[in-house]
Amino acid sequence: MYDTHPGLARMIWFSDARQGQSSLTLPRQYSLQEYPLTMSRSLLSEAEGYELLKHYGIPVPRYAVVRTAEEAGHAAGEIGFPLVAKIISPQVVHKSDAGGVVTGIASDAGAQEAFAAITARIRAAYPGADIQGVILEKQQDAGLELIVGGKTDPAFGKVLTIGMGGTLVELIRDVAIHLLPASDDAVRSMIHGLKGYPLIAGFRSTGPRDEAALLATAAALGRMFLEHPDIQEFDINPVILYGKGACAVDARVYTSEEPAPARQDQWDAVPPDSLFRIGSVAVVGASQNPDKVGYAICRNMLAFSGALYPVNPNSAAILGRTAYPSLAAIPGQVDAAVVAIPAAGVPAIVEEAGKKKIPLVIIVSSGFRETGPAGKALEDQVIATAQKYGIRVMGPNCLGFMLPTQGINTTFDPVSPRPGSIAFISQSGAIITTIVDWSLPEEIGFSAVISVGNQLDLTFEDFVAWTGADPATNAIILYVEEIRNGRRFMEVVSRITPTKPVIVIKSGSSAIGQKAASSHTGSLAGSSVVYQAAFRQAGMIPVRSIREAFQAAELLASEGYPTGTRAIVISNAGGFAVLSSDYAERFGIELVHFPDELIRELDAVLPPAWNRANPMDMVGDSHPDQYAKTFDIMIRHQDLWDIAFVIAVPTAISNPIRVANELIRFSTHTKKMIVGCMIGGDSMKTPQRILRESKIPNFPDLEDAFRAVGNICRYTCRNANGHPGCQKEPREQ
Repeated sequence: MYDTHPGLARMIWFSDARQGQSSLTLPRQYSLQEYPLTMSRSLLSEAEGYELLKHYGIPVPRYAVVRTAEEAGHAAGEIGFPLVAKIISPQVVHKSDAGGVVTGIASDAGAQEAFAAITARIRAAYPGADIQGVILEKQQDAGLELIVGGKTDPAFGKVLTIGMGGTLVELIRDVAIHLLPASDDAVRSMIHGLKGYPLIAGFRSTGPRDEAALLATAAALGRMFLEHPDIQEFDINPVILYGKGACAVDARVYTSEEPAPARQDQWDAVPPDSLFRIGSVAVVGASQNPDKVGYAICRNMLAFSGALYPVNPNSAAILGRTAYPSLAAIPGQVDAAVVAIPAAGVPAIVEEAGKKKIPLVIIVSSGFRETGPAGKALEDQVIATAQKYGIRVMGPNCLGFMLPTQGINTTFDPVSPRPGSIAFISQSGAIITTIVDWSLPEEIGFSAVISVGNQLDLTFEDFVAWTGADPATNAIILYVEEIRNGRRFMEVVSRITPTKPVIVIKSGSSAIGQKAASSHTGSLAGSSVVYQAAFRQAGMIPVRSIREAFQAAELLASEGYPTGTRAIVISNAGGFAVLSSDYAERFGIELVHFPDELIRELDAVLPPAWNRANPMDMVGDSHPDQYAKTFDIMIRHQDLWDIAFVIAVPTAISNPIRVANELIRFSTHTKKMIVGCMIGGDSMKTPQRILRESKIPNFPDLEDAFRAVGNICRYTCRNANGHPGCQKEPREQ
């Protein structure tokens, strides 16, 4: 018999990829039922990994673990040729790079030579390495190589990764990610989403691969990962896929004796109808000094129609309002307290708010967790006191919030936004002040502007839940730096996105500051890409910039979700019609083919020189009446399309004001998405204003229009039942 490694019985493990059975019995003390309790190292040996995979019905190569050259020679004949020999050492992670792999072994003597060569190279390269043996495996026939892996994300938990594998996996970076659990349909969607999927389906002279075998393997690995809390990360690279069947080769499984404890859920999402039901506000730290934050907050709150109570023990009145020395001194009920004093004094104010039965405290003050351990200790005091009294806490280190329709602005922003239908929830106060200032000349309005700060208590989920139920909000934008409870976040957002769009910008997506990963899966499924996968899985629309976020939000707030990617383009400019074709291909939008019947109807109302194709070039002398008649025809044929881009440029005989009014009529008579593109300078300012007043977004840059629609359609088109109706990938991101 042959010794495998310390702690296991003297034996060789043999496995047959076809049968999935061991030719020798695993010792009772290492039965798979007890396997999670026996894992003692951070990286399982390949043999241990194979045994785990076999338990889940995943085919692996026939193999043996040997500790001497003599054992290698005896085992080789049992396995069959050709063979691959690999070093077993926890210190050697990338075996090929270290010289720890020999392929093409064709004889017993060759197996002995390979054993000697591998162990000698590793001893020379890693003098202190713990060499536990060599694994001999039946060398698999060539096939399509993929990777299936998993990692544990600190925010979202366990995720599954499927991608094109092999030695160039990090270079190709063609992967799909899904948070577990994953249904068979979800795994199938991951496979179909790979850019390399044509190689699986069959490409040119190469026949199709066994997609069902890949799906079964990936789904089983997902179950394995979920059922073993001590497994923190794994990758199987490659999973070799054949015309019939698959084989998992080179299993790398990382474990921990002390799995990270499950994150305790915070309080349930605040009932949406009670979070911002505010009739009276106290400002603790109110000041008569214009240079103080408390002054700015009081000034902004003067427009509030409810009761405003400045709190300052050294002032009798502030900005014409009676000031009070403490919260306790205020007569009557206080619905919310804004706290703008040094951090050290905040815990006492929260205690006072609790005794006053104030349900909501907004802590604008900084100097908490973001400053280090002392600040974290202050946060702990605040949350303990808040929970004792049942108070909800916003912040600390936040800007506060703005509800324009109610005249509420608890921030120290120098300006207040216009009322509108977009809710903006941000982790950065500086971005809020910038966006509000930018929004005024752009005539963009808000239903709510919310700064989450450190999320000590109230988090993104709570504010999304409230804005999701708010009838004044038609679209939600999030600026995210950190999600503290990823699973709760997904659960809440997933309930909102079927009927109300949520657009998200995630900062910190660059490689700088990312930890070096210990495996292929770690490098492919870094924190940023896991966030993006979670956003998509929850039905959100990830974008790359503030500008893209507001373009998508304005469009969705007005038009709602499109039901597909089929588009028509109506233009009076040939150049812009040609550009539309380019942009449609780039951003994954389908330009529908016009049937003969539709062309005949259009021939009757358009100039003879029109191009009889989509995008439509109605030629430069098109009159507003021709736009109107074209719109009427498209209304009758709206079963052919989902999105209409209407382009108008200045011409000698055009009347862009009339075109804008006809476009409004077009929008009111169809349930499809209408995208205005009134392009030009001063002559287009009035038409653009007319569209904006009718809540029809206009894009003066055609590329922006197609990018906005492409961002929406890429992740979340909706059919009549509110379920995803299309997910067409753009050619270029």
